[in-house]
Amino acid sequence: MEMQEVGKKKSDEDEGAGAALVEVKTQKEAEPSDYDQLQSPSEDIYSETFFNESPVQTKEAKETKGNERLFRYGCVFLTVLCFIFLLVIVFLSMKLGSGSPPCTVQQCPHFNPKQHEQLCAKGWIYFNKSCFFLSTLRLPWAESQKNCSSGGGSLAVITTQSLQSFLTSKGNLKYWIGLRHVDNSWNWVDHSQLEQSFWGKAPRDGDCAFLSSEDPAETNWDRASCKASTYFICQQQI
Repeated sequence: MEMQEVGKKKSDEDEGAGAALVEVKTQKEAEPSDYDQLQSPSEDIYSETFFNESPVQTKEAKETKGNERLFRYGCVFLTVLCFIFLLVIVFLSMKLGSGSPPCTVQQCPHFNPKQHEQLCAKGWIYFNKSCFFLSTLRLPWAESQKNCSSGGGSLAVITTQSLQSFLTSKGNLKYWIGLRHVDNSWNWVDHSQLEQSFWGKAPRDGDCAFLSSEDPAETNWDRASCKASTYFICQQQI
Protein backbone atom coordinates (compact mmCIF):
# COMPACT_ATOMS: atom_id res chain seq x y z
CA MET A 1 0.00 0.00 0.00
CA GLU A 2 2.71 2.36 0.88
CA MET A 3 4.59 1.58 -2.37
CA GLN A 4 1.48 2.22 -4.41
CA GLU A 5 0.90 5.52 -2.69
CA VAL A 6 4.54 6.45 -3.20
CA GLY A 7 4.35 5.45 -6.84
CA LYS A 8 1.12 7.33 -7.32
CA LYS A 9 2.58 10.36 -5.65
CA LYS A 10 5.64 10.21 -7.86
CA SER A 11 3.47 9.82 -10.89
CA ASP A 12 1.49 12.84 -9.89
CA GLU A 13 4.68 14.83 -9.41
CA ASP A 14 5.96 13.76 -12.82
CA GLU A 15 2.72 14.82 -14.43
CA GLY A 16 2.87 18.17 -12.64
CA ALA A 17 6.43 18.72 -13.73
CA GLY A 18 5.54 17.82 -17.28
CA ALA A 19 2.63 20.20 -17.27
CA ALA A 20 4.83 22.94 -15.92
CA LEU A 21 7.39 22.14 -18.60
CA VAL A 22 4.76 22.34 -21.28
CA GLU A 23 3.53 25.63 -19.90
CA VAL A 24 7.02 27.08 -19.83
CA LYS A 25 7.66 25.90 -23.37
CA THR A 26 4.39 27.33 -24.51
CA GLN A 27 5.28 30.67 -22.99
CA LYS A 28 8.68 30.59 -24.65
CA GLU A 29 7.08 29.76 -27.97
CA ALA A 30 4.61 32.54 -27.44
CA GLU A 31 7.41 35.03 -26.80
CA PRO A 32 9.24 35.85 -30.07
CA SER A 33 12.96 35.55 -30.06
CA ASP A 34 15.28 38.44 -30.94
CA TYR A 35 15.86 36.87 -34.33
CA ASP A 36 12.14 36.59 -34.92
CA GLN A 37 11.75 40.22 -34.00
CA LEU A 38 14.38 41.12 -36.57
CA GLN A 39 12.75 38.86 -39.16
CA SER A 40 9.30 40.24 -38.52
CA PRO A 41 9.54 43.49 -36.61
CA SER A 42 6.47 44.39 -34.69
CA GLU A 43 6.70 47.98 -35.87
CA ASP A 44 6.79 49.15 -39.49
CA ILE A 45 10.18 50.87 -39.64
CA TYR A 46 9.67 52.07 -43.18
CA SER A 47 6.31 53.46 -42.33
CA GLU A 48 7.85 55.33 -39.45
CA THR A 49 10.62 56.65 -41.66
CA PHE A 50 8.14 57.78 -44.29
CA PHE A 51 5.98 59.33 -41.64
CA ASN A 52 8.94 61.10 -40.08
CA GLU A 53 10.16 62.46 -43.45
CA SER A 54 6.77 63.75 -44.49
CA PRO A 55 6.84 66.95 -42.35
CA VAL A 56 10.31 67.83 -43.69
CA GLN A 57 9.16 67.39 -47.25
CA THR A 58 6.07 69.45 -46.55
CA LYS A 59 8.20 72.24 -45.09
CA GLU A 60 10.50 72.23 -48.12
CA ALA A 61 7.51 72.30 -50.43
CA LYS A 62 6.13 75.29 -48.58
CA GLU A 63 9.47 77.08 -48.81
CA THR A 64 9.62 76.37 -52.56
CA LYS A 65 6.14 77.73 -53.06
CA GLY A 66 7.05 80.77 -51.01
CA ASN A 67 10.13 81.41 -53.13
CA GLU A 68 8.10 81.05 -56.32
CA ARG A 69 5.59 83.54 -54.99
CA LEU A 70 8.33 86.03 -54.14
CA PHE A 71 9.82 85.57 -57.61
CA ARG A 72 6.46 86.30 -59.22
CA TYR A 73 5.98 89.39 -57.08
CA GLY A 74 9.48 90.56 -57.99
CA CYS A 75 8.80 90.11 -61.71
CA VAL A 76 5.53 92.02 -61.44
CA PHE A 77 7.24 94.84 -59.52
CA LEU A 78 10.05 95.16 -62.07
CA THR A 79 7.54 95.13 -64.94
CA VAL A 80 5.51 97.92 -63.36
CA LEU A 81 8.69 99.91 -62.65
CA CYS A 82 9.88 99.60 -66.26
CA PHE A 83 6.45 100.66 -67.48
CA ILE A 84 6.56 103.75 -65.27
CA PHE A 85 10.03 104.65 -66.57
CA LEU A 86 8.78 104.25 -70.13
CA LEU A 87 5.86 106.58 -69.46
CA VAL A 88 8.20 109.18 -67.94
CA ILE A 89 10.53 109.02 -70.97
CA VAL A 90 7.62 109.37 -73.40
CA PHE A 91 6.21 112.29 -71.41
CA LEU A 92 9.55 114.11 -71.30
CA SER A 93 10.11 113.51 -75.02
CA MET A 94 6.70 114.95 -75.87
CA LYS A 95 7.28 117.91 -73.57
CA LEU A 96 10.68 118.70 -75.06
CA GLY A 97 9.37 118.22 -78.59
CA SER A 98 6.48 120.61 -78.04
CA GLY A 99 8.51 123.14 -76.06
CA SER A 100 8.50 126.79 -76.99
CA PRO A 101 11.27 128.03 -79.31
CA PRO A 102 14.26 129.88 -77.81
CA CYS A 103 13.40 133.40 -76.80
CA THR A 104 15.11 136.39 -78.33
CA VAL A 105 17.55 138.62 -76.51
CA GLN A 106 14.79 141.20 -76.06
CA GLN A 107 12.53 138.59 -74.47
CA CYS A 108 15.31 137.16 -72.30
CA PRO A 109 17.58 140.05 -71.33
CA HIS A 110 19.04 138.25 -68.33
CA PHE A 111 20.62 135.40 -70.28
CA ASN A 112 24.29 134.82 -69.63
CA PRO A 113 26.74 134.74 -72.60
CA LYS A 114 26.69 130.96 -72.90
CA GLN A 115 22.90 131.01 -73.15
CA HIS A 116 23.18 133.76 -75.76
CA GLU A 117 25.46 131.57 -77.85
CA GLN A 118 22.72 128.96 -77.98
CA LEU A 119 20.61 131.47 -79.91
CA CYS A 120 23.14 131.40 -82.76
CA ALA A 121 23.47 128.65 -85.34
CA LYS A 122 26.33 126.20 -85.09
CA GLY A 123 29.60 127.85 -86.12
CA TRP A 124 28.31 131.35 -85.39
CA ILE A 125 29.47 133.51 -82.47
CA TYR A 126 27.37 135.86 -80.39
CA PHE A 127 28.08 139.51 -79.61
CA ASN A 128 25.71 142.27 -78.49
CA LYS A 129 22.40 140.94 -79.84
CA SER A 130 23.90 139.65 -83.09
CA CYS A 131 25.42 136.44 -84.40
CA PHE A 132 28.57 136.55 -86.54
CA PHE A 133 30.11 134.04 -88.89
CA LEU A 134 33.71 134.15 -90.14
CA SER A 135 33.82 132.36 -93.48
CA THR A 136 36.32 129.73 -94.49
CA LEU A 137 36.01 130.33 -98.23
CA ARG A 138 36.89 133.33 -100.36
CA LEU A 139 34.45 135.16 -102.62
CA PRO A 140 34.18 138.60 -104.30
CA TRP A 141 32.45 141.27 -102.25
CA ALA A 142 29.07 141.05 -104.03
CA GLU A 143 29.06 137.23 -103.80
CA SER A 144 29.96 137.44 -100.14
CA GLN A 145 27.04 139.77 -99.47
CA LYS A 146 24.73 137.43 -101.38
CA ASN A 147 25.98 134.47 -99.36
CA CYS A 148 25.24 136.26 -96.09
CA SER A 149 21.82 137.53 -97.15
CA SER A 150 20.73 134.03 -98.21
CA GLY A 151 20.84 133.08 -94.53
CA GLY A 152 18.89 136.14 -93.40
CA GLY A 153 21.90 138.33 -92.63
CA SER A 154 24.41 140.60 -94.34
CA LEU A 155 28.08 141.47 -94.33
CA ALA A 156 29.13 142.77 -90.91
CA VAL A 157 28.25 146.35 -90.03
CA ILE A 158 30.84 147.65 -87.56
CA THR A 159 29.79 150.81 -85.75
CA THR A 160 31.48 150.49 -82.34
CA GLN A 161 34.99 150.03 -81.01
CA SER A 162 33.89 147.03 -78.94
CA LEU A 163 32.57 145.15 -81.96
CA GLN A 164 35.67 146.08 -83.97
CA SER A 165 37.92 144.66 -81.25
CA PHE A 166 35.77 141.57 -80.85
CA LEU A 167 35.84 140.63 -84.55
CA THR A 168 39.56 141.36 -84.78
CA SER A 169 40.24 138.98 -81.89
CA LYS A 170 38.18 136.18 -83.42
CA GLY A 171 39.82 136.10 -86.85
CA ASN A 172 43.31 135.82 -88.26
CA LEU A 173 42.70 136.63 -91.94
CA LYS A 174 41.43 139.38 -94.19
CA TYR A 175 37.60 139.60 -94.28
CA TRP A 176 35.15 141.60 -96.35
CA ILE A 177 32.89 143.80 -94.23
CA GLY A 178 29.63 145.45 -95.24
CA LEU A 179 31.19 148.79 -96.24
CA ARG A 180 31.28 150.02 -99.83
CA HIS A 181 32.19 153.24 -101.61
CA VAL A 182 29.24 154.47 -103.65
CA ASP A 183 28.70 157.97 -105.10
CA ASN A 184 31.72 159.45 -103.39
CA SER A 185 30.68 158.23 -99.92
CA TRP A 186 31.18 155.14 -97.83
CA ASN A 187 27.96 153.42 -96.90
CA TRP A 188 27.05 150.28 -95.02
CA VAL A 189 24.90 147.56 -96.52
CA ASP A 190 22.05 148.65 -94.22
CA HIS A 191 22.17 152.01 -96.08
CA SER A 192 23.60 153.90 -93.11
CA GLN A 193 26.56 156.22 -93.67
CA LEU A 194 30.01 155.63 -92.22
CA GLU A 195 30.63 157.56 -89.01
CA GLN A 196 33.33 155.82 -86.97
CA SER A 197 36.11 154.22 -88.97
CA PHE A 198 39.27 152.18 -88.36
CA TRP A 199 41.26 152.78 -91.55
CA GLY A 200 44.90 151.96 -91.79
CA LYS A 201 47.51 154.63 -92.33
CA ALA A 202 47.85 154.08 -96.08
CA PRO A 203 44.67 152.63 -97.58
CA ARG A 204 44.87 151.13 -101.01
CA ASP A 205 42.64 151.82 -103.97
CA GLY A 206 39.28 150.10 -104.29
CA ASP A 207 35.62 150.56 -103.50
CA CYS A 208 35.08 147.74 -101.00
CA ALA A 209 36.43 147.59 -97.44
CA PHE A 210 37.92 144.63 -95.62
CA LEU A 211 39.19 144.00 -92.09
CA SER A 212 42.71 142.67 -91.61
CA SER A 213 42.66 140.86 -88.26
CA GLU A 214 46.43 140.49 -88.36
CA ASP A 215 46.79 144.21 -87.66
CA PRO A 216 45.82 146.26 -84.57
CA ALA A 217 42.08 146.71 -84.15
CA GLU A 218 42.34 150.49 -84.15
CA THR A 219 43.78 150.68 -87.70
CA ASN A 220 43.14 147.45 -89.59
CA TRP A 221 40.62 148.49 -92.27
CA ASP A 222 41.74 148.60 -95.87
CA ARG A 223 40.18 148.78 -99.33
CA ALA A 224 40.41 146.67 -102.44
CA SER A 225 38.68 146.00 -105.73
CA CYS A 226 35.21 144.57 -105.14
CA LYS A 227 36.03 141.86 -107.70
CA ALA A 228 38.87 140.51 -105.59
CA SER A 229 38.19 137.37 -103.60
CA THR A 230 38.79 137.09 -99.88
CA TYR A 231 37.10 135.78 -96.74
CA PHE A 232 34.11 137.59 -95.26
CA ILE A 233 32.18 138.14 -92.03
CA CYS A 234 28.41 137.66 -91.93
CA GLN A 235 26.16 139.28 -89.33
CA GLN A 236 22.66 138.26 -88.31
CA GLN A 237 20.73 140.27 -85.75
CA ILE A 238 18.68 138.40 -83.16
